[in-house]
Amino acid sequence: MVDPTLPVGTVTLVFTDIEGSTRLLDELGDAYAQLLTDHHRIVSTAAEAHGGSRVDAAGDGLFYAFLTARGALAAAVEAQRALASHDWPTGARVAVRMGIHSGEPISASTGYVGIDVHRASRICSAGHGGQVLVSEATRALIGGGLPDGVTLRDLGEHRLRGLADPERIYQVVGAGLRADFPPVRSLDTLPNNLPRQLSSFVGRDREIAEAEERLHDATTLTLTGPGGVGKTRLALEIGAHLVDDFEGGVWLVELASVSEGELVPDAIAAALGVKPRPGVDLQQTLVEAVAAKPTLLILDNCEHILDPVVAAADELLRHCPKLQLLATSREALGLPGESLMPVPSLSLPAGAEAEDLAALTECDAVRLFIDRARAVLPGFAVDAENVTAIAQICRRLDGIPLAVELAAARIRSLPPYQIAARLDDRFRLLTGGTRTSLPRHRTLRAAFDWSFELLSRAEQELVPRLSVFAGSFSLEAAEAICSGGAVTAADMLDLLSRLIDRSLLQAEPETSEARYRMLETIREYAQERLGESGEAEEFHRRHTAWFTGLVERARPAFFSGPVQPEWVARLARDDDNLRAALRWSNDDPRGADAELTLVSGLWRFWEVRGELTEGSAWLTRALARVGGEVSPRRASALTGAGVLAGQRGDLDAAAAFHDASLVLHRELGTPMGIAAACSNSASIAAERGDLERARQLFGESIQMARGAGDLHGAAFSLVNLADVAARQGDAEEADRLYAESIEVFRSIGDDFGTAHAMASLAQAARRRGDRATARQQYRAALEIHERTGDRRAEARLSALLGDLAAEEGDQAEAEHLYQHAVAVRGALGDRVGVAHALERLAGIAEDRPERSAALLGAADAIRTTVGAPLSPANARRVEQFLTELGAAAGPEAIRAAFAAGRASSWQAVLDRAARRD
Repeated sequence: MVDPTLPVGTVTLVFTDIEGSTRLLDELGDAYAQLLTDHHRIVSTAAEAHGGSRVDAAGDGLFYAFLTARGALAAAVEAQRALASHDWPTGARVAVRMGIHSGEPISASTGYVGIDVHRASRICSAGHGGQVLVSEATRALIGGGLPDGVTLRDLGEHRLRGLADPERIYQVVGAGLRADFPPVRSLDTLPNNLPRQLSSFVGRDREIAEAEERLHDATTLTLTGPGGVGKTRLALEIGAHLVDDFEGGVWLVELASVSEGELVPDAIAAALGVKPRPGVDLQQTLVEAVAAKPTLLILDNCEHILDPVVAAADELLRHCPKLQLLATSREALGLPGESLMPVPSLSLPAGAEAEDLAALTECDAVRLFIDRARAVLPGFAVDAENVTAIAQICRRLDGIPLAVELAAARIRSLPPYQIAARLDDRFRLLTGGTRTSLPRHRTLRAAFDWSFELLSRAEQELVPRLSVFAGSFSLEAAEAICSGGAVTAADMLDLLSRLIDRSLLQAEPETSEARYRMLETIREYAQERLGESGEAEEFHRRHTAWFTGLVERARPAFFSGPVQPEWVARLARDDDNLRAALRWSNDDPRGADAELTLVSGLWRFWEVRGELTEGSAWLTRALARVGGEVSPRRASALTGAGVLAGQRGDLDAAAAFHDASLVLHRELGTPMGIAAACSNSASIAAERGDLERARQLFGESIQMARGAGDLHGAAFSLVNLADVAARQGDAEEADRLYAESIEVFRSIGDDFGTAHAMASLAQAARRRGDRATARQQYRAALEIHERTGDRRAEARLSALLGDLAAEEGDQAEAEHLYQHAVAVRGALGDRVGVAHALERLAGIAEDRPERSAALLGAADAIRTTVGAPLSPANARRVEQFLTELGAAAGPEAIRAAFAAGRASSWQAVLDRAARRD
């Protein structure tokens, strides 16, 4: 979304801030609040009088936009005169610096973004309190239209931090304005050897602020991160921000080309411009050079000569109390007082819902891609045609700056959608850095090779093996799968910790167990290394075998009583690894056995999670591969295929799968299997309206289960048979069967079964109008589920009680219960359950028609995603309801609300359901 209150096109931007605001706060204490209020009022009054629109206000800084450059200049002059004449509290001296620049910033929901915003901000930062600085672009727009008595003094070109091109700056001079100031704060006037950057610096505002804060207390700040993440460029930008805080200067020591440890002092001396003295130790000369004044040394690329760098740095820090270090390295230096700051990837588009122009341009990775693309192809623009591809490129490259820059460089020969399509071979695609860059930064592969060659033998063996994991993985899995050779299970924790230190692995935050992951780009590099090692097949087989074993361990939690949420969560954490195991076993000519074991054990997990389309596809592939194999696993897979087909509304396919399962169980001669197969087949028959066949099959299921001593299975079939009797109008027989099933469940201590039977009895009572019995049985069942912690069943009962409340006209209670059902189902990741609850919520919100339409749109999107459409009859009811809503609020409004709901993110859907508005 774009802020409609801000001017668009060519606008003039004005940044202001109070010089020495921290000092003033310390001096004035509580009185500072009034000072800040007066400052904001004076500047705002002048800005608004000349057509300015406030864009932002942060602390003591203000940001305004003007339609005309002349209006901006007039406002700045008027504000400075008013500030100078104001009677400030306790005689405080308030000096405000201002920067003015004109351009075409991009308007977004949070204000403006783009290089013109950064240029205006940097111009303001270059000034001194009381000074107004103007860019060349603004001077050109003003032309001869200066306010009376005002002139512009040419201060020359200056390099400003974060900007590739120098900026010609002018000072505003006139009556009532201070005229004499120290030199502009730029990289040309302060002591430093920071190189001119040939491309603009994009993003990283949070990281820069954090680094500046940490350097207040730490003697050494080390930026760590994988190759290509932008440590060097960030360090240079931090140094540029701090250059006027260090009287002794900010000095870059480039160590990448230093191959011998004894040459480290020479590199530091060369950076400082210190010449060796005959007969004097160079280290002593360095101490004398930096001891007297506050100085910042940037030690860049330390990892390959870590010990000599640490030795030289430690010696300097011990003898130079005013010295601070900013280092970049793949791992910590280990110096006393060192503060570590991992450099993250650039911010990424959150998902499909963020893929519009305004949202994209607020993401640093996308802004970098656009900036670098325009550098090689000046006419490049983001539009509806390429916006999705750009977001995909940035996400798939993990927001790694080097990777994004190399991808953008390809824009000369490939459009974004073709770049995105070729990222599966990213190490061949992402080549061609500038000839002046370090060799390892000319290709992404070279950047990672540099890191890999610095690893120990055990680490070099482990990194490729870890690439068999998809998503995150546990310590237990790594120990079982990746051990061998120089890598032992006993050393695994230490090895993983060292890889985290070396920025090749990330620890997952806030998980109940230790879990780790690789950035996808690093993982692809490691996979290439694994292929080159000749170990790929062995470790993929190990991975598949281990996760097949995990599914077998989880089986009792899914097929014996109520599904245990702990195991749902456990498998969900390894969802990506389970998919990887399925893909590998499907591709492996010898993998049919593992594939069938996986799908036969996972179908209940897929049902609970609402992953119906994906689960059905895997089941179909595995069943086709094993043909007519006679085995319990194939019978279970057939049952799973039938259940998921039924959930998707494909009753013909469901019936065929269940009938095949029943035939196979009869062939296997397993009474419990026959009983279970009879009960799935019977349920489908009942769903299709064939109640007599359902009754016959449920009866057979009860008989077979009792014969096998399976009271649990017999009791469930009793409930199902009671449901059929109730649907046939035989209330007396239905109540008898419900009572019998409850008695059996209680006799074997099955709380879940007891609650299930009670809820089914309540449903039958409600259908025949006995709401008192329905409420009593619903609540009794709900109490059991709450006591036993079965949250999925708790959500189902909440929804059913909501139905009862809605029928009785208690809309508030119904809404509360439906919202609870959505929240619980959402927390469990049960998407089909969320869709059901959203549809119920929509049905009672007809007094808020647009809310109803949005909820239905969200439910429709979920059903489309998981492949669980409404039945034809329910779909017709929804269409009719939408027509009625359109009559109340207007068809266009309802269509728009439905579309908005359909486009909402998962979290936005849950948040909308939780609100009443």
